[in-house]
Amino acid sequence: MPSLSVVRAFNAAFTPAYIPVAIFVGGTSGIGQGMAEAFARHTKGNAHIVLVGRNRAAAEAILATFPKPTAPGVTHEFVACDVTLMKNVRRVAGELRARLPTVNFLVLTPGVLTMNGRNETEEGIDRKLAVHYYGRWRFIRDLLPALEAAHAAGQDAKVMSVLAAGHGGAIDLDDLGLKQTFSLANAAAAAPTYMDIAVNDFGARHPQISFVHSYPGLVRSGALKASDSRFMKAANVLVPLLTPFSYSVEQAGEHQLYALLKAGAGPVRTDDKGDDIGLTKAYYGSAEAMARLWTHTEDATA
Repeated sequence: MPSLSVVRAFNAAFTPAYIPVAIFVGGTSGIGQGMAEAFARHTKGNAHIVLVGRNRAAAEAILATFPKPTAPGVTHEFVACDVTLMKNVRRVAGELRARLPTVNFLVLTPGVLTMNGRNETEEGIDRKLAVHYYGRWRFIRDLLPALEAAHAAGQDAKVMSVLAAGHGGAIDLDDLGLKQTFSLANAAAAAPTYMDIAVNDFGARHPQISFVHSYPGLVRSGALKASDSRFMKAANVLVPLLTPFSYSVEQAGEHQLYALLKAGAGPVRTDDKGDDIGLTKAYYGSAEAMARLWTHTEDATA
């Protein structure tokens, strides 16, 4: 369990011999913002950083705080995308792939905090699951060629999905997507388990690339305040009481960046400090689950 000072020192030691390309899906707030800011800070702005999200004003305010690059041709940019719709994810991922020959780091942190029941998009996917799993999976799937190109060039090629590694539950392989058995509890268990399995599957198919699923712990990210649930909004007044037991966005950004930068090739699950938790904690995958979930997700997002 490394201290924050150790984590910051490790991150600051990241000095690649190339200009890294990093995409932060969900990077306009919360943990994604913290990670993007830490990455910009430790690379001294000399990285091509792409923030993907819905809030252009928030993105531009974040980008304005990044250190000004000294390397020629370096860009910090925002790309708009509503990740609840797979057609948006496929379009944006395709546009990014077309103009970015290599991608070194793909970080996925979009989230939604709600007490609402099943709320389907026009594509028939529950919005919570679309944000927490399906949209992330599709971004990974469609940007794999650019990650593989980075590896072939001798550069870092790493993916991180920040959600709830090791905090899932058993899933019903006959109702993937929860069309028949949806509940808030089932959805809360399914998304982390789907992501655990997906990370293992991507890692098995592309063993030269790092695929990380992390659990960030309790983070004071503003998610309660932004929730569409009155109960969640009301609970926001309790956040100051949780300060001793939670992370600020800046602290979480450093710890999660640490987990990403130190991850080896293949599938990895990490905790709030960035330590590897292996498959010993709440892993519900199997060869059958991997095969059936892959087929289901490819169909649902295509």
